[in-house]
Amino acid sequence: MPVADSSKPRRHRRFRRRLRTRIILSFVLLGSLLSAFIAAATFYVQNRVENRVISDTLVKNNNLYAEGFYRDPNAVGVAFEKIQGRMFSADKVERVPDEWKGLDNGVHELKLKEGEEERVYKLAVRKDPQYWFFLAYDIAEERESQNRLKTALVVLVMILSGLSLFVGWWSASKVMSPVSELAARLRAYRGSSNPRPLAPHFPQDEVGELAKALDDYSERLTEVVQRDREFNADVSHELRTPLAIIRGSVELMLSRPDMDEKTRTRIQRIQRAEQQCTDLISALLLLSRNERGHGNTDVARVVDQLLDAHRATLGGKPLTLRVEGEEGARVDSPEAALSVALGNLIGNAVKYTKEGEVVVRLLPDAVEVVDSGPGLSKEDAARLFERGYRGTHAGHSQGGGIGLSIVSRLCALYGWEVGVRPGESKGVVATLRFSPTREASAATPARA
Repeated sequence: MPVADSSKPRRHRRFRRRLRTRIILSFVLLGSLLSAFIAAATFYVQNRVENRVISDTLVKNNNLYAEGFYRDPNAVGVAFEKIQGRMFSADKVERVPDEWKGLDNGVHELKLKEGEEERVYKLAVRKDPQYWFFLAYDIAEERESQNRLKTALVVLVMILSGLSLFVGWWSASKVMSPVSELAARLRAYRGSSNPRPLAPHFPQDEVGELAKALDDYSERLTEVVQRDREFNADVSHELRTPLAIIRGSVELMLSRPDMDEKTRTRIQRIQRAEQQCTDLISALLLLSRNERGHGNTDVARVVDQLLDAHRATLGGKPLTLRVEGEEGARVDSPEAALSVALGNLIGNAVKYTKEGEVVVRLLPDAVEVVDSGPGLSKEDAARLFERGYRGTHAGHSQGGGIGLSIVSRLCALYGWEVGVRPGESKGVVATLRFSPTREASAATPARA
C-alpha cells in the first residue's frame, strides 16, 4: 500500500546468502581450515622434532668433546663438516667471541654474518670452572629445507582450497538442483487458480516431502480461497435482492405527493443508507476477488453526494460542510469504490470535528479533506491503518475500526495514495491521491 509512516524507524535490510552459496562456502571454509591445520601441525611437529634432535646431538657431542679433552688435551680441535668444537681456558675468556660470552649452559641459536651471507647455527655451551667448551652446528641446510617445506605446505593449502571449492560447487549444484526445479514449478503456477501437484515430479526424499507438504498446503489454501469467494459472491447476491426491494419501496414512497416533510426526510435517509450499503458491498466484492474494476467516475459528483448525505445527519451540530476547487476530475474506477474511500475520510472528519467546518478540496489528481478537529496523537499516527484500531478520540462512538483499513486496501488495489498531515493551525488534512508521485508520501495514515 502506498502509505508511508514517518514515525517508524527505517530498518536495515539483513543481507542473506543463497543456500547454494552457503554450501559452497562451507566446503571451501572446511577444506581451507582443515588443510591449514594439517600444514601448521606438520610444520610445527617437523620443526619441534628437528630442534630436539639437533639439541640432543649437540649436547651429547659437546659432552664427548669435553670428556675427550680431559682424557687427552692434545686431541682437541678437530673440525667436522658441519660441527666445530672450540675450548677456552677460564682464565683467558677474552679470547671467547663476544656473542658467546654471556650464554648459559645449554643450546642456543645464533646468526653470523660473513660478508653479505648470513649463516645460522646452533651453539652448545658447557662452562666448567677451568674450561669453557663450545660446539657449533651449521643449520643453514635445515633452515633451507624448512623454507621449502613451508612453501610446499602453502601450495598444498591453496590446492586443497581450490579442490574444496570445486567439490562444494559440484555438491551444491547436485543438492540444489531439485530445490531450484521445485521453485521453478512454483513460479510457473503463479496466478493459476488450479495449480497441478508437485510431488509426482520428485523422488521420495526431503525435496519430495517438501513438495508433498506444499501440495497439501496449496490444496487447503485453494479450498479456503474458493469458499471465501463463494461466500462473498453469495452474500453479495443475497444482499442485493433485499436492497433492491428497499430501493424500489423507497422510490415508490417518495413519489407520493401527500407525504409530510418529516417523513420524507426519514425516507431519504433510508435511501442514502441503502445506496451506501450497495456501494460498500460492491467495493468489498472487488477486494475479495482482488479485481480492479474500471469506470469513468466524476469525483466532484461523488463528493457532492457524500456531503449531502452527511449534512442530513448533522442535526444541530455546529459544523459546516463545503467543497472547494475545480470540477472535472475523473477516476478510472467504479463509483462504488471511490464513494467508499472518500466516504470514510469525510465520515471520520465529520465524526471527530465537534464544531467548525470540514472542507473538501478538489485537486486535479487528488482530494483533500480538511477538518478543524482535535488532530492526531502519536499513537494514532503509528497504528492508524491497523484493522480494528480505534483512535484515541473515538470515545464511545460506534464503529469497529475497519473503515480506514478498507480504504487502504482499495488504495493498494487501484494504486492510489492515502495519508494525512497536521493542519496549519489545528485539525487534520487527509489526502486521497489518484496519481501517486514517484517519491513515497511523507504523510501518516489517517485516524480510524
